[in-house]
Amino acid sequence: MYQSNPERDQLVVKKLKTQFFDAIAKEEVMSDMLCITVQKEFIHDVLLYLYQDKELQYNFLTTLCGMHYPEKNQLGVVYHLHSFVNNHRIRIKTATDIDHPVITTATTIWPAANWMERETYDFFGIIFEGHPNMKRILNMDDMTDFPMRKEFPLEDQTRDDKDDSMFGR
Repeated sequence: MYQSNPERDQLVVKKLKTQFFDAIAKEEVMSDMLCITVQKEFIHDVLLYLYQDKELQYNFLTTLCGMHYPEKNQLGVVYHLHSFVNNHRIRIKTATDIDHPVITTATTIWPAANWMERETYDFFGIIFEGHPNMKRILNMDDMTDFPMRKEFPLEDQTRDDKDDSMFGR
């Protein structure tokens, strides 16, 4: 299991706040990993800085995925970064309005973001501006919905052939 390094966490936060002060909305340790929330206007600049900085060297994008916050009417993107040189991992998050879900692509930094961004678009509808091939990757091309959004009930509400009393409902 990965163990966070508090000294390295503090260094990352200090460098980001020095470089981007207002762009860093929040920092916290979640599940033993530093999690930094960045305003979407600065996400590409922050990711590029983390990649290029000689001391930090976050040279590997482990994963990129979407999130849906229905109560806030927002979509979000989570980036898990790994510095092999420092053996340190961090989580970067950003959010966008669901009515205009556009975030700058990370494919210019990590080419491997290509398919991860396509999958995030396919399931959440987040458009990655500047992406070289922004189209669906797993669902049908003519599909109009985004299946991972929490916009639909989990069960068919019209069914009358089930007995919920067995499940405490």
